[in-house]
Amino acid sequence: MLGVGPAGGRRLALPPGGVDAPAVLEHVRGITQRLRQAGCFASWMVVSENEVVGLCGYHRPPENGRIEIGYGVAESRRGRGHATRAVAAMLQAAEADPNVQVVVAETSVSNPASARVLEKNGFVQTGNRFDAEDGEVVTWQKSVN
Repeated sequence: MLGVGPAGGRRLALPPGGVDAPAVLEHVRGITQRLRQAGCFASWMVVSENEVVGLCGYHRPPENGRIEIGYGVAESRRGRGHATRAVAAMLQAAEADPNVQVVVAETSVSNPASARVLEKNGFVQTGNRFDAEDGEVVTWQKSVN
């Protein structure tokens, strides 16, 4: 994602159609670079059988005990549990971080599958808000530590 080969020389493939649109990948690349500059290594590729099927990570470093997570899976690889497992892995990372007490996320009201991913991982709805880019979103939260 950052133009650097995978760790250990492992060759990873991309799914048909790639992981996401170029504009989304540029946005995620910017988030990843800002996280790394802050010393926060909390962005990951979602890999299944040597194929990058998605991306996930924190939106910014922990602040006041909170992190916001984001995740996405290639359209051709959705419905296989990848997002649910990725969120579970991010929660494990958050639980291991003494700087994190609460994990938050948002889902579009038009994306019930993403909401189900959070529900499966123990998140509870905390409200709704309007986002200029995404429209109406549902806010979610889960306590850790």
